[in-house]
Amino acid sequence: MQIDNAGQLTRFEFGKGAVSCADDGTVIRVSHPDHGAMSFLLDETPDGDFHQPPFRWGKGFLITDAGSHRWDQPDDLKVNPAGIDATYRLGALELAVQRRFGTTWSERYRLTNASPAAVTVGTLAISTPFRDVYRGSAESLSGACHAHIWTGGADSYVWAVRMDGQGPGLGLRLTDGELWSYSVESRSIATSSNVRGHLYLQLTDTRAPHAMGGQSPMVVEPGASVELAWELDWYDSRADFTRTRAIELTSVAATLPGPIRATVHDAELTLPAGMRATTADNGDVALHADTTGVHYVHAERAGRRSRVAVLMHRPLRDIVERRAAFVLENQRAVERQQDRAAAFLPYDTGSGLRLNEGGWGDWSDGRERLGMPRLLQEARRRGWGEPDRIDGALKAYAEFLRTQLIDTDGRVRGGSFSTGSQRLYNYSWAAAFLIAQYELYADPADLALAIRIVDRYYESGGAHFLAIGMSECVAALARLADDTVAERMRAHAVEQAGHILAAGRELPQHEVSYEQSMVAPLLMALLTADRLAPDEWYAAAVAERLPWLLAFAGDQPHPRLRHVSIRHWDGFWFGGRRLWGDTFPHYWTVLDAAVFAAIPEHRDTATAILRANLVDFTDDGAASCAFIYPSCVNGRPAHIADPVANDQDWALVYAMTLGLLD
Repeated sequence: MQIDNAGQLTRFEFGKGAVSCADDGTVIRVSHPDHGAMSFLLDETPDGDFHQPPFRWGKGFLITDAGSHRWDQPDDLKVNPAGIDATYRLGALELAVQRRFGTTWSERYRLTNASPAAVTVGTLAISTPFRDVYRGSAESLSGACHAHIWTGGADSYVWAVRMDGQGPGLGLRLTDGELWSYSVESRSIATSSNVRGHLYLQLTDTRAPHAMGGQSPMVVEPGASVELAWELDWYDSRADFTRTRAIELTSVAATLPGPIRATVHDAELTLPAGMRATTADNGDVALHADTTGVHYVHAERAGRRSRVAVLMHRPLRDIVERRAAFVLENQRAVERQQDRAAAFLPYDTGSGLRLNEGGWGDWSDGRERLGMPRLLQEARRRGWGEPDRIDGALKAYAEFLRTQLIDTDGRVRGGSFSTGSQRLYNYSWAAAFLIAQYELYADPADLALAIRIVDRYYESGGAHFLAIGMSECVAALARLADDTVAERMRAHAVEQAGHILAAGRELPQHEVSYEQSMVAPLLMALLTADRLAPDEWYAAAVAERLPWLLAFAGDQPHPRLRHVSIRHWDGFWFGGRRLWGDTFPHYWTVLDAAVFAAIPEHRDTATAILRANLVDFTDDGAASCAFIYPSCVNGRPAHIADPVANDQDWALVYAMTLGLLD
């Protein structure tokens, strides 16, 4: 233990690293020599615009029928060479916190009822402010971490890994008690898309009683206590961190009725209605279900409870045909004047109304909405759905695209009413539609316009930008067009790869300073350049950058989480609830699947990602553009599907084009 001269900071050894505690006894910094100056926690200096002392590690809040409290400054505090003991008096309850440091770092939270009456606890939340922020690619890769959270009762854990995937990572595993949810604070237009927020691990959270399989109140009798304890340590990799849990799932999603195979370790299973299990000779369990959707399986081992979740989904063709019928019936702008009536619009599944942009570009009749006609194209290519109806819709949409979304010079607008600045993302989606249209109906004009759009993209500086799907368009045009165009496409691919190699870790900022949907297109650009103009440098560059993409996702036993990259802003921009917070899964995680599908040893992960994204499509053909996973965000109940069907159909487009679910 070391104390600074002013007595304001106490430093403890923690394995090969160190933990620094403030004068209020809370942890404010966690470091390891292999990571230089990086802290795994938010810092009150560079992150001080939103990270302030009330959100420090180990502080939190309590909601009970006897009153609600936040704990901050301890009523009693003792610091000794082994660690810290703090006590907080919270009305009828008393919270004792014990921190110990050494080879590992352990914490215990004991909540005791000191009153003569029972107290019902609805929420008990502990702040764990991992530095999950995006301050630009280079700073993010070396100075921030992804925090992969699993609150599944006794088997809860957090895996925090530096954003470039370099170890050691910081692993937190629960050793006593149960955690059933997590919530997010400090998300708003002020923190916007580059901050994940303050993460709170929770004993329970009845503000959202439905969340994560159910949140139950905890009754603390007079004189009784409730305890939570966890241990943190350094691990070279996620595989090193893995512990034997009550239920181990080989996969978390399957086509109805299953099976999904599981290994149960000395635990008693409880299945929800509509599920059944059979046991194989080796003791493994096969889980089956009678209905689609997410099903929670509970287990009890040594008096402690855990749960996992699995998804049973319809066959891909069934999902696509139901969704295509819904889109044709509900999401075409048929009420508009003829030249705009073929557009596809977001749709509010609650009110039954199509939504107009009104200056909110993420609700325009262009941009990401091209996922709907692309869905219809891929369905038509396979003979799925109603061919005549799809043909008519695509013919009309192609005319709308030509006349309302594309200028004569190849510039792509964000919407038919948009006259604003150029958005390079829009180019690849328009080009992809025209390429697929040419492949379906063989009109040379579609191919020519796609070529013009791609050329315009690169003339506009696109080689310095990581547009989603552009590399796939370049590869398709190199295959479909004449030799002159094919050579130009190869030149575009090589130019973009050259900029990527030269940039190293200093990637240009996009709409989010650093995100998964920059890294996946980056890798796809390198893979495409290597395919069109092979060079040993490309393979080496892919190998160096692939850990960046892998680091975005964890291995939690839930179909919304396993292998699904962290995204936490899309519900606000694209949804109707305008709710920030972890969006699991977001459909652009299928970009990871496209990369992994091209790398043989990662094809199973690609398949799992595609299956995960089927969870946001309902049996009636409706969909949600964003599922906000935390139990609450800024105190607002979450763990809910946004009612707007908007741009999620890209998940089905990739599921069809990659062909891994057929």
